[in-house]
Amino acid sequence: MALTRRQREILDFIQGFIAEHGYSPSLEEIGANFRLASVATVHKHVQRLVEKKLLTKGRNRSRSVEPAGAALSPAPEVPLLGVVAAGAPIEVVEVAETVPVPRDMLPRTGTCFALRVRGDSMVEEGIRDGDTVIVESRWDAADGDTVVALVRGHEVTLKKLQRKGERVLLRPANSALRPLDLPARDVAIQGVVRGLLRRY
Repeated sequence: MALTRRQREILDFIQGFIAEHGYSPSLEEIGANFRLASVATVHKHVQRLVEKKLLTKGRNRSRSVEPAGAALSPAPEVPLLGVVAAGAPIEVVEVAETVPVPRDMLPRTGTCFALRVRGDSMVEEGIRDGDTVIVESRWDAADGDTVVALVRGHEVTLKKLQRKGERVLLRPANSALRPLDLPARDVAIQGVVRGLLRRY
């Protein structure tokens, strides 16, 4: 079925947006992408694509535009590398699993992994025992970041990072606990926490 150039561009944009985010764009987002000031103009293009049976659109629902007959692409998965201590450092326990992750938790470039949390040292940051954290693989982090740190080459812990000259403080988010005060050479950043998954 013949499409105008703009209809093809809008259809391609919607498909790409869903692939990246896992949900449909709003009419405002479509308009912003093409610098169309009027939502009515976007609606007209979308309605033409619906009439041509290339898109479907739910009634009275936002973000309901999607390619006809196409399910949303499945959520990406990241490897679950084991357990991280939100308490005293422990050795990481390797597991062979993956976990699905919302696309907006993942960076545009780089890789991520997941770790299950053991302990309660980060409860004041909303990270509880049994949660799964999504971690961006990075070797550096800013002060205040919640990081996964390798301590003394073999123990792994989840804490907030603070540098003090030649020393590093790994601070818990639990006022009942004390920070780990370590020589900088004994701490290697493994990644920065980007998100949190929790089962109820």
